[in-house]
Parts: sequence; structure tokens; C-alpha cells
Amino acid sequence: MTPATQPVASAAPWWREAIIYQVYPRSFLDSNGDGVGDLPGITAKLDYIAALGVDIVWISPFFKSPMKDFGYDVSDYCDVDPLFGTLADFDRLIARAHSLGLKVMIDQVMSHTAEAHPWFAESRASRDNPKADWYVWSDPLPDGNPPNNWLSIFGGSAWQWDSRRRQYFMHNFLASQPDMNFHHPDVQQAHLDSLRFWLERGVDGVRMDACNYHFHNRTLHSNPPAAQRDSTTVTDVNPYGMQAHVYDKSQPENLAFLQKIRTLLNEFGAVAIGEVGDDDSLGVMAQYTADGDKLHMAYSFNLLTPVNTARHIRTQVEEFEQRVKGGWASWSVGNHDVPRVMTRWGGAHAPVAFAKMVLAMQLSLKGTPCLYQGDELAYTEADVPYELLQDPYGITFWPEFKGRDGCRTPMAWDADAPNGGFSAGQPWLPVAASHIAAAVSVQERDPASPLSFARKMIAWRRTMPQLTRGDIVFFDAPEPVLALRRDLAGARGVIAIFNLGDAPVAFTLAQAAGARALDGHGLPGEVSGDRVTLPAYGGWFGLAAE
Repeated sequence: MTPATQPVASAAPWWREAIIYQVYPRSFLDSNGDGVGDLPGITAKLDYIAALGVDIVWISPFFKSPMKDFGYDVSDYCDVDPLFGTLADFDRLIARAHSLGLKVMIDQVMSHTAEAHPWFAESRASRDNPKADWYVWSDPLPDGNPPNNWLSIFGGSAWQWDSRRRQYFMHNFLASQPDMNFHHPDVQQAHLDSLRFWLERGVDGVRMDACNYHFHNRTLHSNPPAAQRDSTTVTDVNPYGMQAHVYDKSQPENLAFLQKIRTLLNEFGAVAIGEVGDDDSLGVMAQYTADGDKLHMAYSFNLLTPVNTARHIRTQVEEFEQRVKGGWASWSVGNHDVPRVMTRWGGAHAPVAFAKMVLAMQLSLKGTPCLYQGDELAYTEADVPYELLQDPYGITFWPEFKGRDGCRTPMAWDADAPNGGFSAGQPWLPVAASHIAAAVSVQERDPASPLSFARKMIAWRRTMPQLTRGDIVFFDAPEPVLALRRDLAGARGVIAIFNLGDAPVAFTLAQAAGARALDGHGLPGEVSGDRVTLPAYGGWFGLAAE
């Protein structure tokens, strides 16, 4: 047994060694021919997910909803929308996942509800009913304008006039997604009760959507201009990035609420991952995961930007490590809110070698990796014409920003079946022709496919405890090379070097001298002495010299 594979006692929580796989239900598999993916469709493909070697299935919202933001506008937190199935379908999904050794994580969208939620219907009915203060309401200024300059991420003011109460209500997202008032203890308890409902059904974890948006500053002070435009949360065509979001989110009161969430999760041995979008996302991530009494882990949009330089990736990880106090990151390079990483980082014609290198790089960073459905197949961003767009965000900012539909198009399972095997009906978004050509049925027959690589790379990573729970340090290397070492007591450090560029590189790296190459990962690259040679999108792993 080599030093790299000798068992090393693990004191790390299991979720730090896990891999998350995100399922976007609408686009995974349609079981009933209505063109929309559903819970039975997910259940039918849990074997596929398990075969990847991942540990946790994160399922985006499937709760009752008017679907104006495709499930992120909830009208009933404790039921399944008929579009996706029934509670019995969810129970079957949980049972099947657990039988395969998979844990299930659900999305909790707490900061806001759908306008159609009964809670909001009662709140807007009058100023003195029991739920009158469950949402963020404010009188207009004397001239009729909203109370401050806060903006919605989806465009325009964050305030919507309501003629029933003759007040404005706050919405960080769509005007049909009113923000809840978390300063009200009953609001917090209502969400804790809803979460308990799912935990009692066997859910193993929760992904907390927009988890730094729960509280607002009750003074309602206007936000100041941004000293430096936020380029991680929104695109440069969105004025939201022109404000410093001092008062409308990331308020200190959120820490106590996250502690309540953690206490509840601890009853069930469940875990939480939080989505953080902030002017200082890394600082909020560090704060929210510190001290073992709030979130288990958090992720931000810092690796979901168009920037893919080695310096940028290194800076994000190093800064988080410097600021965190015992907390933990989850590093994502793709999800349902951003263009697919193959296109966003690799460009319009990136080869599959790029997808393989990016996955290996992501699996080598310190943190819990979160993979997005289709990235294991090297899917590129789909081109959805304006007339077929569904995303209200993209419709508002078209054409400079085309929205999120391009990363949400359906999975292609069978290249020979209609609609790539996704649905017998008309899909809610078109199945991309390039995705059908790269369908699961095609890739499973090809040992050199991105899917085959992903399965092998994930399995290989499990033999390297340094990569799952070791400390991380980066080395200086010429752009576009990312070089790092993962160190774990009781084992030799693992050096990982990646060429993020489309041209071969050769350079000297003193830390590689004396290292012994590791095989089995599938990336091309060589080290001789201290000389590193990598082809385009190549990579190299080795055991550090003793």
C-alpha cells in the first residue's frame, strides 16, 4: 500500500469528505410526458447519480408554487407542487436514495415567499391582522416614492406598491416574491416548523437559498454607492451592483437565526449549506460557518463568475482560509443561476479536455465540491432564442444578459430517443442538439468520455484522504497554471498542478522536485526533477518529497 492510500484516521465530519450533486427537477427527467421533470423522474435516475460516486443529492425547489421564478417562489412550504408529483413520490425518492447510500438535501427558500402564499394574502389584507408584520412593509415618502433606494436583483426598485394596505412591500427578487420580516419571531418559528416537517420525513440536509437575505435593517436607510462595483452577484448591465448593500441584507441578526437552524438540524444529524451573495461574500461565508454553531458550509458566486484565471481561483480559496474560524467552504463552478462552466470559462469551443481538467481542479480544492447536473457530461451553455425564454430575469435584461435558461435546459439521456430521452412531450425548454450528441447513452459507451472520466476521478479522489480533508497551500506558478499541495498528518502531501490554458506550458516549480507521480486520475502531464510540462488543459498529481 502506498503512503497515499494508507488509511488515515478521520476526525472530520462526513460532510467535509462528501460531494454534492445538484438536481434541477424541471430539467432532469420527465416521467409523465408533460414536458417538465418531476420527482419520479429523479427517483428513476438515482442509480445514475449513485454511480457517479457522489454522496448528497441537492434537489432544487419542488414545493407548491405559481412558478413565476420556477419554484423559488413558494406558496406552500410543506407540500409538493402537482407539477413535480406528490408527497408519496417524495417519500419514495427518499427511500430509494437511502437504499443507494445517497443523502438528500432540499432547497429552503426562506427569505421570501410567493405573492400567492396564504401568509402574504393575510398580511396584505390589513395593517392589524395576526400576520400584518410577517412581511416588510413601509409607508411611502411624503412625495409618494418608496422609503429608500434599495434595488431588486431582478431589476428596478425593491419596493412594490400595494393598494390594499396603501404601503410598499419589499422584494429583493421579483415583485411577486415579497420578503418576509425575520425580525418577527413568529416568522422564524414558522420556517423552523416547515423545516422540521421535512426532516421528519427523512431529509438529510438543507441548502439555504439566499441565506444572507433573511434580515433587513429596520432603519430603512438608503444604501450608499458601491466603492467598487459588485461583479460576482450580478452582471455589469444590472444597476444592483452599483450599490453597497449595507442595509438590505447580511444583517448581524441573522447569526442568531442560523444558530436556531443549526440546533434543529442537530436533532436529526442533518447538515446545511448556505448560498451567500454579498459585496463581501467570502467574509460572510467565513462568519456564517464559524464556531460550529451555524451553517455547516457555505458557497458564494466567487467561482461562478466569468473570471477563470489561476490567480482568481487561488485568491478566493486563500482569502476564505485566512478569514474562516474553523468553518468550511463548498466550492461550486456551476449551478442553475450562471452560464455553464464549459462556456463561461472555456469559451464557445472548449474541448472536453477542459471539462476534465476543471472537474479535477474543483475536486482538489479544500472544501466540499458541489457539482451541477450535466457538468459531468461537459455540457456547454445552450442557446435559447428570445421567443423561447422562460426566465423573467433574462427577459428583463435581454439581450446583453440572456438569463439563466441556457444552463437549465433538460438533460439528454438517450441520443436515439425523442427530446434526448428527457420527455415524451414538448420540453419546457428545448433540449440542446449538442447535448443530445453528448447524451448519457453515448458517453457510457466511451471510456474516454467526460462521464467516464468523472466517475473515475471521483473514485480516485476517495483513495486520497489528503484531497478530501487535508490543508491547502498554493505555490507561485506562471499564469494560467494553478499549483497547490494538500497536506494531512500521517500522509505525504499531494501536489496538484493544472494548466487552465489552451496552450502547452513548461516551467520550473521547486516544490515539485523529488515528488513521485501518481497515476489513475487520467490527466496528462509530466514532472522531471523540478521541471513541469503540461499540455493544454493538462494536469499532474504527485506525492511530495519526504
